[in-house]
Amino acid sequence: MAVYKHEDDYDYLFKLVLIGDSGVGKSNLLLRCMRNEFNMESNLTIGVEFATKSLNIDGKVIKAQFWGTAGQESCNDICF
Repeated sequence: MAVYKHEDDYDYLFKLVLIGDSGVGKSNLLLRCMRNEFNMESNLTIGVEFATKSLNIDGKVIKAQFWGTAGQESCNDICF
């Protein structure tokens, strides 16, 4: 039987914002953390990418939010 766990049930929350120049691999770093994949043929990000991942470490639920920016000055000014 599956136990439903509410989305807000976590012990720790980490928010990680990936910033850097355009085309350096921020989206692929996000993809590697979320799905353990890497894509040499990926497209440039438009705007912001967002993903979450929950891990159970030593009985504690760790929720990580990953934000990947487009790497353009205009997006970075909006995000911050």
